[in-house]
Amino acid sequence: MPREPAVHLPTPIAWNPAPNHHAASMPALPSGSGISWVTLPDGTRTLAYTHPAPIGVAPTPAPPVTVPTWAKTTALLAPTVGGGIGAAGIGISYAAPGVLAMAEALWALVALIAAGTALPLILRTGRGRGGRGGAPVQHITQNISATGLFGRATGTLNNR
Repeated sequence: MPREPAVHLPTPIAWNPAPNHHAASMPALPSGSGISWVTLPDGTRTLAYTHPAPIGVAPTPAPPVTVPTWAKTTALLAPTVGGGIGAAGIGISYAAPGVLAMAEALWALVALIAAGTALPLILRTGRGRGGRGGAPVQHITQNISATGLFGRATGTLNNR
């Protein structure tokens, strides 16, 4: 089997730039490409996409974004409404035993009214059977007699 010739690859070169290497060297990117060196708030410098401003014109800052009035009102009312709902819940929890007691008292009042209405009816029916006094009971006896199918009826009343 024939031997293949050895292939010699170039040795990789480690790239370790010196500090501030990018400041001293020529820019590798053409101007206007939208990529430039940017300093971040923590002081780190890095490449980033930017929007290039026209030459000789300073970039104008974006107008401040205002918060709509309805959003401010909603933000101010939200804690108030939430606090009101919470206070109502606490009030209901304190009022619950009293509401239950009032419900029981109302049922007792309904029972008292029902008993007061039924008592005279019970006493009135008891008089006829030897109840508690009052006017004596009258007995009326009536005798009616008639002759024939279509005859005239005559009768007498006896009050005792």
